[in-house]
Amino acid sequence: MKIPAMIAAEFRRLTRTPMAVLTLLALGIIPLLYGGLYLWANQNPYDKLNEIPVALVVEDTGASVNGTETNFGNEVATELLDGKLLNWHKVTAEQAQTGVDDGKYDFSLTLPAEFSADIVSSTGDSPRQAEIIFTTNDANSYLGTTIGEQAVKEIKTAIVAKVNEQAASQFLDGLATIRTSLVQAVDGTQKLVAGATTAASGAAELASGNAQLASGSVTLRDGLNTLASATSDLPAETAELADGAAQVAAGDARIATVGNDVGTVSQDVVNRLPQARADIAQQLTASGVLTPAQINQVLATLDEFGARVTAGNARVQGVVGQLNELSRGSAEVASGARELANASPELASGIARAAAGSTTLATGAAQASAGATQLSNGLPEIVNGLSTLESGLQSGVTSIPETTPELRTAQAKNIAEPVAVKTAAVAQAGNYGAGLAPFFVALAAWIGIYSLFLIVKPASARAITALHSPIKITLAGWLTPAIIGALQMVALFFIVDRVLNLTVENPWPTYGIMALWAMMAAAVVLALNIWLGSVGQFIGLILMVVQLVTAGGTFPWQTLPGPLATVHHLLPMSYAVDGLRQFMYGGNMADAVTDVLVITSWLVVALIIAAIGVTRMTHFRTLRDLEPSLIE
Repeated sequence: MKIPAMIAAEFRRLTRTPMAVLTLLALGIIPLLYGGLYLWANQNPYDKLNEIPVALVVEDTGASVNGTETNFGNEVATELLDGKLLNWHKVTAEQAQTGVDDGKYDFSLTLPAEFSADIVSSTGDSPRQAEIIFTTNDANSYLGTTIGEQAVKEIKTAIVAKVNEQAASQFLDGLATIRTSLVQAVDGTQKLVAGATTAASGAAELASGNAQLASGSVTLRDGLNTLASATSDLPAETAELADGAAQVAAGDARIATVGNDVGTVSQDVVNRLPQARADIAQQLTASGVLTPAQINQVLATLDEFGARVTAGNARVQGVVGQLNELSRGSAEVASGARELANASPELASGIARAAAGSTTLATGAAQASAGATQLSNGLPEIVNGLSTLESGLQSGVTSIPETTPELRTAQAKNIAEPVAVKTAAVAQAGNYGAGLAPFFVALAAWIGIYSLFLIVKPASARAITALHSPIKITLAGWLTPAIIGALQMVALFFIVDRVLNLTVENPWPTYGIMALWAMMAAAVVLALNIWLGSVGQFIGLILMVVQLVTAGGTFPWQTLPGPLATVHHLLPMSYAVDGLRQFMYGGNMADAVTDVLVITSWLVVALIIAAIGVTRMTHFRTLRDLEPSLIE
């Protein structure tokens, strides 16, 4: 009996009555219902998170930030309500508590009254953390609570980023102000250095001048002291001088008076000479004693005498003028001497005071000279210090980069969120449903094959009785469920790829490994049934359960307990799930080929074991072979 004939005979048995056909169809769609419905239900649940009802309570009373009233609670609430990540309901605290208790809301989020005040407290002397009150009720939905925890973490991150951005903005603005002040300080310091340098030069000149002043003031002091000593008798001497000058002036006045009298007489004589000559000439002429010649001779003699008298009078008048001038001068000298005598006491006193002041001046000048010397010596140190200060300030300016308001805003945003996650996926599922598809496709295929063996005979009893080839009997017993499993995978692949539109980067390899996995499952369950009968069928169920928890279809297999992690590497579903991922997402083809080889190895080994069991059945009979199956 040939293999196709045995397969055909089995199919005729499975479809010989309408009920048998219905049973075959019902069992055949089990993997489609399991895999298709589950993947449809979980295709992308994150798209409907905005339908999860959540209570939002805002009790924040706000706080003052740099003189401006700010309410971070209202800002957070506005962002949450506008974002629509979840179905937020802004309610009172009482409504939130009641809603979470009775299941109206999955959880609640409360921003307490001190929320803003606690946030801005970091700038004060009593910093404290702001609190967000997260109220859950796992009786409503444990996954809802888990989603809420993640949402709260994101909200916290967003709040921290917002606060950090504001703090960074204030810090950068303050830093910019400091830089501006430093630039002004540098300019001022440069001017101060220039002024101090000039002052140092002037101080040196001042020290030199003060030294000269000190020396000159000492000389002045000594001279004034000498002068004061020399003029101490001046008042008495000037008084004596004034008295003597007065006496001289009085004598000169008397001499001038006598001189004026002599001058008057002399002038009178001169004035009378012409008349006297005329009288003499008349008398001589009248007497007739003398001849005219003699008279002329007498008159000539008289004229000569008159000339001498006139000349003498001129000298007398000159002497009289000199005597008068001498009298006036001596009077003025006497007056000046008297004034000098009157002023000399004050002069002597002033000279004494000047001498005393010059002593004080000399002392002060000596102190000023010492101070100027210290100033001259100290100013270079000040210049050096100012130069160091200028250098330090300039270094500070250089260390603080110049920025613009726009740049500081960008910097504050970057400081608030310094790290951006850039996803570079080697292979990407696309959504939650596609991420679960490899696991549930593999599980559905195993369930489908397992269900088929409820009605499919592992081996043809007639062929065994006729002692046909064990290999042919084994292949015929395997190919019947394998073909049905392959057809189930066609339908399931259509649902995954076309109906649900999940990611399938490599369609043909994906279907190929699905069909290969179904055929391998058929071989394993066949071998279990041939060797152990209904017990083997039960072991197939146990094997499915063990693989369900160890295949790493939902959580990474590394999270499994140690013994289960070891089993992960031993059972074939782990490789089926991994291979489906590699082919569906466009992952590592080398790993996918390895998975295919492992599954193929299981298939071959299972068929060999099944063939050995069929061989045993063709040569030996046991009481178990004669007992009816508990499942039939």
